[in-house]
Order: sequence, then structure tokens, then C-alpha cells
Amino acid sequence: MIENVDQLQRVASPCYLLTVRVIRMRNLHQQDLLSETDCYVTLWLPTASYEKVQTRTVANCKDPVWNETFYFRIQSQVKNVLELIVCDEDIIQDDIYRVIHFDIAEVPLGESVFKTFKLNPQKHEELEVEFTLENIMGPPEMITTNGAIVCRELCCLEIQVDRRKRKKKKKKHSIREQQVVKCTLKGSFEETQSLSWCCKSCLHCTDPTIFHYAKYKQAELEVLLPQKRSLPCFRACMLCAATVPRNRCLTLPLNPIPFDRDVINDDTEFDLHFKAKQCTGGLDVRLGFELCPEEQEFLQKRKKVAAAAFKRVLHLEKDLQDDEVPIVAIMTTGGGIRALTSMYAHLLAIQNLDILDCVSYLTGLSGTTWTMSKLYDDANWSKKNLEELITDVQRHVKKNKFLASFAPERLKYYLKELKQRHQEGYSISFTDLWGLIIEAMLRDGENPHKLTDQQQALTHGQNPLPIYLCLNVKEKLSNQSFREWLEFTPYEVGFQKYGAYIRAEHFGSEFFMGHLLKKIPESRICFLEGIWSSVFSVNIMDGWFLSVSSDDFWQKWTQDRITDLDEYILYTRVNKLPTYMESPPDSLARVFQDIIMWRPAVTKVPNFLKGCSMHNNYLESELAQWKDCDLDTFPNQLTGAEDDMYLVDNAFAFASSYPPLMKSERKVDVIIHLTYSSGSQMMPLKEAAKYFSEQGIPFPQNIPDDEEKDVKECYLIGHQESPQTPLVVHFALVNDTFREYKAPGVKRSPEEMEDGAIDVISTCGPYNINALRYSEEDFDKLVKLSHYNIMNNKDLIIKALSLAVERKKQCKSLQHRTEEAFQFGRKGNKI
Repeated sequence: MIENVDQLQRVASPCYLLTVRVIRMRNLHQQDLLSETDCYVTLWLPTASYEKVQTRTVANCKDPVWNETFYFRIQSQVKNVLELIVCDEDIIQDDIYRVIHFDIAEVPLGESVFKTFKLNPQKHEELEVEFTLENIMGPPEMITTNGAIVCRELCCLEIQVDRRKRKKKKKKHSIREQQVVKCTLKGSFEETQSLSWCCKSCLHCTDPTIFHYAKYKQAELEVLLPQKRSLPCFRACMLCAATVPRNRCLTLPLNPIPFDRDVINDDTEFDLHFKAKQCTGGLDVRLGFELCPEEQEFLQKRKKVAAAAFKRVLHLEKDLQDDEVPIVAIMTTGGGIRALTSMYAHLLAIQNLDILDCVSYLTGLSGTTWTMSKLYDDANWSKKNLEELITDVQRHVKKNKFLASFAPERLKYYLKELKQRHQEGYSISFTDLWGLIIEAMLRDGENPHKLTDQQQALTHGQNPLPIYLCLNVKEKLSNQSFREWLEFTPYEVGFQKYGAYIRAEHFGSEFFMGHLLKKIPESRICFLEGIWSSVFSVNIMDGWFLSVSSDDFWQKWTQDRITDLDEYILYTRVNKLPTYMESPPDSLARVFQDIIMWRPAVTKVPNFLKGCSMHNNYLESELAQWKDCDLDTFPNQLTGAEDDMYLVDNAFAFASSYPPLMKSERKVDVIIHLTYSSGSQMMPLKEAAKYFSEQGIPFPQNIPDDEEKDVKECYLIGHQESPQTPLVVHFALVNDTFREYKAPGVKRSPEEMEDGAIDVISTCGPYNINALRYSEEDFDKLVKLSHYNIMNNKDLIIKALSLAVERKKQCKSLQHRTEEAFQFGRKGNKI
């Protein structure tokens, strides 16, 4: 049974029984100083069970033999990678010697595979293991997948406890004694919960306690039951005859529990009631690489606005059809107040040229997100004169509001807001405070707007669709080793890499296996601004990379510890991952790693992919286009395995907001690139060209290689490349002809030459990206320069738009001729 909804599939998929027999080790290297290694092997298959299992320990032996067998129930369409860990048992702390990552896809169904893992070929260290894969009788599991992510069946377990009625005993003093039953279900959404009641009055069942868990994963419920014994409790009065509780542990496998039937576990003092239920509701995470319905509807409306604008700007005689209207985007880089200011001026110039209505997307990161969030407070901002907004932002920027942001009354306000945010269920971090500081610097009082409020600005396609960008990273890894783009629109938040999205209002809520289980109120947008522009999240390793543009040190330090055991073996199955062996760092190296990877401030947000698995063929899905980090071939360590996301400013790894525009479903034809970053004005474009070339995504490659002093105001790039390559109109923030011209074609008089002397290159100048305040004169100069650079290059923008229309018409004509030839061929075959 397969139900197709675009790229989403709901599939009846069988489960298999995996048998692993750990046989022996040979020639194990001595780990202890005075004796041979006390060796044992642990097995962990997180896609099948949350528990690690292990062999017995064989003491003082270099050739230990175990011959122990372990069983795992696995889902056939999930990427199952078994981790075998060779350990040395010690008194204080066991040492991890080797970690082997073995892809179960190497084991054919119905067969056994004998593997010899060569841990150290020079010393002939070998681990022998046998794997067997068999069918399991019973109904298949219903999974939901987009080819990259798998959401498995979700169940909930209801637990109730009642206390059996006993004869009353006379006591001199009667007190209420609190009884607690502690339940733990590892791998469930709730993990641990307690049921409590007062023994004097509660002889009936407690309210149900619910655990959500994966139906077909091996799981056990641990229940700690209190038991009384007559020992005085020194915390209470000796006359109270209070007793100290002694816990008894009950372990209950979940697989035998039938659905929708009460199961009672009898105890001398308690009755435990269990009932398992199937969660039948649909997913709250949208799995699919296509655009969401709301964005598709927006584009249809925006194309009508854009078609009219193209006709005016290009002086076309006929109206453009929907499939002839190019998708135009404005892409911005970060740069603090400099980016905030220049972006307003750039948009004003684009508006003055009547080109703003041609634009369908507007992307930003870091400082430009401040501009964007302010613009979308007004549902019709692009139809109004932006000079009023520029005047308003000047009022804020020319004051030193950063110091005022720490006035006593402001600190009280921050404390109140952070306390309320904590009560709503958010995990508080420094970026929340940073968001409030941004609000204080750039707003008059509290801003009540939320991201979803910006949907009002898109209702009729009256404005471009805003896309905000940040990075999901890991706490103990460099951004270069692991990074995933997380995009925000007024409709959705999600990973284009995984094809997984949630409603924008649900960002920050808690999900499990694709289901929304704990909803919290939507954030005010100032807290999102704190995430998008979190300049405090860089660690030492990222700082090293940013300063020398090289991660050779980190790559060498980590790659020496990971060995591909299949390096010299050719496999025909493309969906099989190589067998990797990892040599964990010693204690000193771990301390060093913790230091260089420590992030001073990072935003921790509940992971909406928590509990989701990777599909068995995930590297053959559309995820392959965005596979760009070391951990992509370690599915047990990807985002679905994490409880939380760790979000930082996108600029630490990628100085532009291109990735959302390169999503093939958005079909962007023209990109107006606005650079605000410091240093080389061509570097963000070069980084993007290099990155997308490596990913196999069409992007202009003929990037000008001019020296910094020779950089022009504007470049048209991509017009000499294939039609699938977007046209890029690149605007650098430089002072070129503006030195001599106050307006396009209007030279400055000798008295006005000083107005054209603007230093936007120097890192020590008034426009460095760390500056939070501009004088009125500096602000005006930056606005005029930015406005002039757009106006002075109107012809290049018009040329790009005209080329894009011509490309669309040629593509339509070619498609029409192809369809005619196909139809003609079909008729000919019939004849």
C-alpha cells in the first residue's frame, strides 16, 4: 500500500530480524600497563533500540572469545548503522579503544555475512562478527517518508496506579505520607515521569500518565515502586513513626502489551494499569521538497504583479503569460548597522526605478534581517515611499542607544520579558537578551509583531516573500564540519536539506517523530532577530577558519582518527555506506576539543525532527544536493538523533543568504546581490560560486577576479552561461564613480567633492561592521552612496531582466516544439 502526495509517501514497510554474533578478538593491543586488556564489546543500534547491549568482560586476555548473540528488530526502509565499540574495563572509567560503524545494508535478506574488522593491520588486530538478516512474521509497519526522512508509527502508553485497601492501624499521630511511583521509558518523548498520591485518601486510580514512543522499537518500561520498612525517619519527629521508602524495580517489555486493552500488573500493595494506543493523527511536520501550498499560491499572485511591472519597465507590447514571468530575488549579506542602513537605501533606489514589483523573493541574514523585519511590520511597505522609513531609522542610528539599552529601567524590562519567556516554555539564552537589546536600539518600545504576522504582507502578492536564514550546528564541532541551513518564512520554518518543515508559529514547540506534542506560544520577532544575528556564537575553531580561511588543522586532527575499512573494496550497492572505524581521542585531547569548540552563546531550540530516522536510500534523495558536511555519512549523528537544534548566525560559515534561492523548486532566474560585509566585496560571491559548483547546483562561475581597489559598483554575471544558470547582478558596497558624480551623469562641483569622499573599505572607518552608531552626516553619506550605486547601474539591471524574459520565452518555445514532436510521433506510430 503506497499513498503518494507529491513526494510524500505513506508506505507499508516490513520489519526484519537482525542477529549479531560477536565471536572473538585476535591480537588485541595491550591497553593496561601491568596486564592484558580486560576487553568487552558494546553494540548500539539506535534505530532499533535505545539501549546499548554488551558482551561479558574477558579479563587479561589478548585473544578474548565471546561467541555471544544479540537480536534487533529493524525497519527495512530505515538506514540502520550498527555501532560496535571495543572497550577496556577499568576500575575508575572504562576506556573506549575503537568504534566501528557498520551499515546493515551490506547484509542480504535471508543470508549470513561473516565480517573480520581489521582494527590495526600492522598488529593484526581483528574483530570477528557474524550478521544474519531474516524476515519477521506479522503485519508491516506504516511509515511516512519523503525519501530522506522517515517518520515511524507512534504509540502512547497510558499508566495508572491504584493502592489496595488495607486495614487501618491505630497510630498516635496520623500524617499524610506522599507515595511516588517513578516510571522511565528510554527513548520516549517524556523519558521519565512520576505518579504521586497521598496514601491516606487516594485508594482509587491516579490520573493517567502518558508516554509517547515508537511502536516497533525495542523498549522497556522501568517502574520504581515504593515499599515501606520500619526504620525511623530522622527528618521527621521520632513520635510520628514515619518510615523510609525503599524502592522496588519492575521492568516491563512494551511489545507484548495489546492495543486498546487494559493490562493489570498485580502487586501486594499496588495495581498498575497499562493501556497502549495507536496515535492516528497526521504528521505536524511537512515532509516534502516541494514548496508549501501557501508559497505556491503567493507566487501565482505575485506573478501577476510582476508581469505588469515587467511590461512597464521593459516597455513590452504584450502582457507576459505566467510561464514567461521570471522569478527575481534580492539576496543580501550581513553587516550590522551598515547593512541595515544600506539595504534601506538600495530598496529605495530599486523602488524608484519601478523594479521592486518585479521582485518575488527577499533573503537576508544577520543585520539585514533587522531591516526586513521592520519593513514587514507594514503589510503594504513596498507600495509606500521608503524615505519615511529611512528617516525613522536615522533617528535611532544617530543616537548611542546601546548604552541606554542597559539603563536600570531597561534591565527590569529585560528581566520581566525573559522570565515570561521561560514561563512559556522556552530555554533562555544570551541571544534572547541580545534580541531585546536589538529591539531597544532600533524600536520605540516593545514590538508585538511575530513572524506569522508577516503573512498579511503577502495576502495579495503585494510584496516580495521574505526568507530569513541561520545555521544549525553542533556544540562540539566546527561550523565547517557540521552545518545545516535553517530557513524561516512567514509560512514555515525548515531544512531544505531534509525536506522537512513546520508551521512558523510552531517554531520552539516540542515535536516527536513528526508529531507536535507540546505547543508553546509563538515568539515575538525580536527573539528571532537575536538568533538570526547572533554574533557571539563563534568558537575558537570557527575563529581560526574565519581568520586564515583554512580548516586544514581541524581536518587533519579529525581525519587521522577515522578510517574507511572498505577503502580497497568495490561495492555495487550505491545505498551502502562504507564501514568506518573511529579512534576516540584520549582524555587530554577531549579537554582540548572542549576548549576550542566551546561556544560562548548559542540558541538551543527543541528539534522538530527529534525521533525521525534517515531513509535507507537518503543519499540518493534530493538531500544529496545539500550533502556538504563530514557527518552526512554518519546517519546516527544527524539532526534527527538530537533533542535540540543549536542555532547561530549564518555568516560564520557562509557570508550570503543564497541557499534558499538555490532550491530548484523556487526556479529563481535573476538574483540582485547586495553586499554589505567588510573586506573583499567579491568574496561572498566567490564563496557561493565555489560552494554551489561543488554541490552540482547551477550558478555563475565566471566571477571577476579584480583587485579590491578596482572593484566596480556593479557586475552582470551568468549571461554567458547555460539558461539553467541564474543571472546575478552583483552590487558591491564601494565608492567608485560616486566620488565625482552626485547623481548619474551629474558631475560634482569642486565645492561638492568632499561629499563624495566616503571610506567604506577601512575596517577602522565610521562604517565598520562593529559600529552601532552613525553621525547624521555619515548616515546621510552612506544612504546617498548606496542609492546612487543602484541608480547609476539601472541599465545592467534592465539588461538582466530583459535577458531573463527572453530565456523564459525561448524555454517555453522549445518546450512547445518538443511537445508537438512528441504528439506527432505518437500519431505516426498509430498510423
